[in-house]
Amino acid sequence: MKTPLKEISLRRPAAVVALDFAPIVLLFASLLQGQSAPGSSAPVPAPPVSAAPPPSSGGFFPLSQVHRGLTATAWTVFQGDRPEPMNVEILGVLRGARGPGQDMILAQLKGAKPEYTGVVAGMSGSPVYIGNKLLGSLSYRIGQFSKDPIAGITPIEQMLQVRDLPIDGAQTISADGSATLSPPMPPSADGKQSGLAASPSSGGMSFQAMETPLVMSGFRPEAIRMWQQQMAGTGLEMIAAGGMSGSSQPNPSDEPSAAAWATVVPGSAVSAQLVRGDLEIAATCTVTYMDPKQLLACGHPILQAGPVSLPMTTAEVVATLASPLNAFKIINTGELIGAFTEDRDSAIRGVLGARPRMIPVHITVHDPGHERKVNIEILDLPSLTPQAVIVTLYQALLQANDSSFENSYHLTGSILLDGYSPSPIDLWASSGDQPPAAMAIAFQAGERFTRLYSNGAREGSVRGIELHAEAVPHRVQVDLETARLVSNDIVHAGDTVMVEATIRPWQQPARNVRIPVTLPARLGAGTLRLLISDSGTLDRTLDQPRFSGHPADMNTVLEEARQQHAADRVYVSLLVPESQAGMEGQTLTSMPLSMANALEPVRTTQDVALNGESPELAAQAPAGGVLSGFQVLNLRIEPGGGLN
Repeated sequence: MKTPLKEISLRRPAAVVALDFAPIVLLFASLLQGQSAPGSSAPVPAPPVSAAPPPSSGGFFPLSQVHRGLTATAWTVFQGDRPEPMNVEILGVLRGARGPGQDMILAQLKGAKPEYTGVVAGMSGSPVYIGNKLLGSLSYRIGQFSKDPIAGITPIEQMLQVRDLPIDGAQTISADGSATLSPPMPPSADGKQSGLAASPSSGGMSFQAMETPLVMSGFRPEAIRMWQQQMAGTGLEMIAAGGMSGSSQPNPSDEPSAAAWATVVPGSAVSAQLVRGDLEIAATCTVTYMDPKQLLACGHPILQAGPVSLPMTTAEVVATLASPLNAFKIINTGELIGAFTEDRDSAIRGVLGARPRMIPVHITVHDPGHERKVNIEILDLPSLTPQAVIVTLYQALLQANDSSFENSYHLTGSILLDGYSPSPIDLWASSGDQPPAAMAIAFQAGERFTRLYSNGAREGSVRGIELHAEAVPHRVQVDLETARLVSNDIVHAGDTVMVEATIRPWQQPARNVRIPVTLPARLGAGTLRLLISDSGTLDRTLDQPRFSGHPADMNTVLEEARQQHAADRVYVSLLVPESQAGMEGQTLTSMPLSMANALEPVRTTQDVALNGESPELAAQAPAGGVLSGFQVLNLRIEPGGGLN
């Protein structure tokens, strides 16, 4: 047992302190090295002295032979890029602790560093050897505030099932000829990922996967908080300190570095990049197993997303931060060495030399007097890509000295899809509302992107996102107060009438906008209604609610996006007393009664909406801001020719 340093007495007469100090220094050094003190009869095992962990080719230690009392060695990086050894004492095997048929080996870490830091986030995947045979990876811990560094080990036999999954359609067969796979566990009903916490539990303490801390480089605290709120319950809400790799501009033609992956060994830290470029989001864990083609890491899932395509990079551990609440590694990501292709219950699998498939995003922010560009690539994964779009756009709008809560934003651009024409974006968000304009415009863009990206009918890939954001240093809200006819309200078909709208910009004097409207010559005698409105009211009038039992297909969503009207204009529409139908994202106005009667029986089973009035956009004028409000005017159309 180690002698507590606080019990070493330094109380000596002043004249002899110097004479006794050297033995105390020797004792202190021996304690840090895990050796017995001079004269002690209870030796403490010294850590292994080999310079590197055994290679993965040394074979595997069978789970059936694991029992209490075995001693092992684990390897992980505490600082730099060289793995260091830790002594491990095997406490036993917990049958089914990770799920039916999924066992866990319980172990206690020994040595000065693990006893000081405890079980560290980012340590997951650290290989554990008995002799030169690979037993598994450190992957789980018990709750928080645990005084003893006790960890759960994922057996290598279960991790090898991930290794043996096909690579690019080819089945990789294990050394013993087995390629049997366990089906991955789906996400639970509450949205949290299965496998991120394991039983058994006692007294509020349960086994859970060691956190995979994310490094969010280049992000402000507001953007980090947004990410954490979006990721709550997924295991990716924990953010650690760190930095990005030296190359901040990803190039699609970049090849993985063979020289860099030659430096990676079991016990090395590796990072999976969710976002890379001018901004970076990366998750880091430790390599458990390597062969010439691939590696296994973590010993648990990141999101249990199944097949993935994420950049795999080397990583440098700048420091390991000890904390009773949450110890973690401070990371710098390094060079590209391949791609992570599987995110499964027992491990994540990376293929050396493979190139990941990412989505390029180019954001240009036009501030008063200058512009800024943010070029990034984001992961292509349904469970995370929309959140990555939102948080990176939000950060791009925040990262300027003149960014403030008084800024409003106008966002334009397009989403590029293989096999489809570009989908336009034209969105506004005014300051003074809740949430703040930068956040509101990011969520609007994310919602527009999600409707396309998550559409089940989409067949092609997303080729890229091009966005231009204009910052307006004041509130752009404009209210429609009144509207009236300046000309006579008794008219004839073909006449031109003058509509005058009174609009009031935020905290500014009201002003009048006159809009000439020419009536179609086909109109018959009777009452005609005019709708003077903002864009939202017009879009809802044109796109009536549908009774549909299936989600809108890709062409419908694209057509609806193209027909959206700009929010900074005043619109005058004719509500013509003729039948209107909406189908496949298009609005068919002035339909013959016979066609409307033919569509009536299928409106409840098809994506069809019918209305007795046909909105017809007749005129528009600039509003000088984001207009809100509407009003309806009545005209009396007399039979005969026009008077104007």
